Amino acid sequence: MTQETNIEQKCIDAVRVLSAEAITKANSGHPGICLGAAPVAYTLFSDFMNFSCKNPQWRNRDRFVLSAGHGSMLLYSLLHLFGFAVTKDDLMNFRKFGSKTPGHPEYGVTEGVDCSTGPLGQGIANAVGMALAEEYLAAKFNRPGYNIVNHYTYALCGDGCLEEGISYEACSFAGTQKLGKLILFYDKNDISIEGDTSAAFSENTAMRFAAMGWQVIEVSDANDVKRIRSAICDAQREKNKPSVIICRSVIGYASPLAGSAAVHGSPLTEEQLKKTKDGLNWTEAPFEVPDAVSYHLKRIAEEKCKAETEWKKLLERYAEAYPELKKEYDEYFRTFSPDKNEKFVAEKAEATRISGGIILNALAKKIPNLLSGSADLSPSTKTDLKDEGWFSPENRTGRNIHFGIREHAMAAICNGIALHGGLRVVCSTFFTFSDYMKGAMRMSAIMKLPVIYVLTHDSIGVGEDGPTHEPVEQLAALRATPDINVFRPADYSETASAFVSALTSEPPTAIILSRQNLTQFNKGENAVKGGYIADDCAGKPDVLLIATGSEVELCSQAKALLDKDGVKARVVSLPCLEIFEKQTESYRQSVIPKDVKARVCVEAASHLGWREYAGDNGEIIAMNTFGLSGDYKTLYSHFGFTAKNIAEKAKLSLKK
Repeated sequence: MTQETNIEQKCIDAVRVLSAEAITKANSGHPGICLGAAPVAYTLFSDFMNFSCKNPQWRNRDRFVLSAGHGSMLLYSLLHLFGFAVTKDDLMNFRKFGSKTPGHPEYGVTEGVDCSTGPLGQGIANAVGMALAEEYLAAKFNRPGYNIVNHYTYALCGDGCLEEGISYEACSFAGTQKLGKLILFYDKNDISIEGDTSAAFSENTAMRFAAMGWQVIEVSDANDVKRIRSAICDAQREKNKPSVIICRSVIGYASPLAGSAAVHGSPLTEEQLKKTKDGLNWTEAPFEVPDAVSYHLKRIAEEKCKAETEWKKLLERYAEAYPELKKEYDEYFRTFSPDKNEKFVAEKAEATRISGGIILNALAKKIPNLLSGSADLSPSTKTDLKDEGWFSPENRTGRNIHFGIREHAMAAICNGIALHGGLRVVCSTFFTFSDYMKGAMRMSAIMKLPVIYVLTHDSIGVGEDGPTHEPVEQLAALRATPDINVFRPADYSETASAFVSALTSEPPTAIILSRQNLTQFNKGENAVKGGYIADDCAGKPDVLLIATGSEVELCSQAKALLDKDGVKARVVSLPCLEIFEKQTESYRQSVIPKDVKARVCVEAASHLGWREYAGDNGEIIAMNTFGLSGDYKTLYSHFGFTAKNIAEKAKLSLKK
């Protein structure tokens, strides 16, 4: 073994040992992938990836997504060794409360982590989104001799990721789009928690990827660093296909449990850890590495930082050669600032999905880095950007994206686009199908990514398509999810406020839009506060009629009936409960006074969550069953969503 090979092997073993030590100390974690995939991950970081440990958010860095997020210690060990702000103490505090090394990688918590991962398969789709963003921005801004956007997206997955359906969705999309700068490492050890994967996963994955339009490269032994290097070079040379490098590894390599399911998700005992170190001829104190390893990796890290310096010089020359493009490039990475004096109003009744399409297109003219796509439903969701083309291998600057009927991957790809930076993204489908992408929407919220979800056909108002297409429980589920704003606007103006809020706020936003036409109130500029008085009475109200979306109009009609009977009613629109709850107590009281106990809450969705607003004396008109098939007016009458029923419930509440 040459001196160069020896230091390389010591570095790989350093990754293995540090990972295993941290997991054993925490008495929790997944050592199997860390021990088995260390040569692959180390070779990528040391020989290929461009990054700057001094500036982990450098725009032109290569991205790395650990889709198999349970192997987080593998990533933390690499970040520590390559000079990122992950210290020895951080490794020793693995999985402890408040540490920089949580159980799964968390974006925004640990420097050098490009994406939160854990739900298997999603990381692959996130990487697809990052690669798409790179292709778009490169086509938009690069000029001959000035490739200011020029980097790769790498991801590491395991057998479990490829068993998840989202991997098929995302990889099929990536192959169709010919995302040649996406490189996926498949750590194929054929073991999952329950044992050998052949019991549930026996397909030929190489043929699967080839059929999806990927270049397939196989490495028969994950310890063969020379072959790994060659495979990565082959992957980088292929410009018209994404590449998968299938690396056959041994889970828990070098440990007494190597090759067994027992090492997947359970820490090594102290005795097993000692035997692992002995097998690797590792004699260093716990959480220490040889000086030669530290020196070698520090030198590599310093050399890599020079790439950012060179890029900055290139950017300066680019600014001189293309000043307008440079200005636009910088604008792409800034937050949209709306015109506060602009009024969004409409005269005729229309479905809020129609309103949403008009508003989205108006905003897209002011926000050139806004992309939009749907799960093959843009003619219905109205989210296509007019005259902006479709992103494709032939048109990398098309602002519309054909995601295909792949809701879960669509949302996760959009997370990747948002994580990459420089682009804003909208994705859409029917509201009932948000169930398919809930996992990725949850990750949007956890990472606080400003993805905009447009979810149309919002209630039993879908009508003839019947209960399979009529969302009932979805609103309650989304509202129960922390850190996501859920808007259900009642008219054009509220819809505009929802989009402006989505474009200027940190968390993701779900905008829930109707299929049927709605009357215009044109007071929706107040919707940015989450709730407001849509239709008021003179003086103090006797009863409050509280609703969202299409039911606000019904409450206004009920108010007219109550007026005739001498009952003073106030109609309150609550398009976004999350934002309303963040308003001052005085503002919330001005809209929903505590001393007005008679109330009716109306929403053509699950009743869950409305008791808080109805109070003990209030009535709730909502759904307690699934919908039915029929025209929407008949359904609304059948389920009690009528002005007459609302007025009767208001009188009932007044008697309590």
